[in-house]
Amino acid sequence: MDEPYIKLDQFLKWVGAADTGGHAKVMVQEGQVQVNGETETRRGRKLRKGDKVQFEKQSWTVDPEQR
Repeated sequence: MDEPYIKLDQFLKWVGAADTGGHAKVMVQEGQVQVNGETETRRGRKLRKGDKVQFEKQSWTVDPEQR
């Protein structure tokens, strides 16, 4: 069985960091978002439970099952 995941752009919308999918896309493509301490430029990056996402001074720990 596959482990649940959420895509980075969807996650940014879900936590309220991005207003729209287009906004999330720009944030990621411009290198404004870090995943597990590294800049991520793929908006479709699959996030799994325990991954850490940072944008500006905000930080979240991913749990796709809480959606």
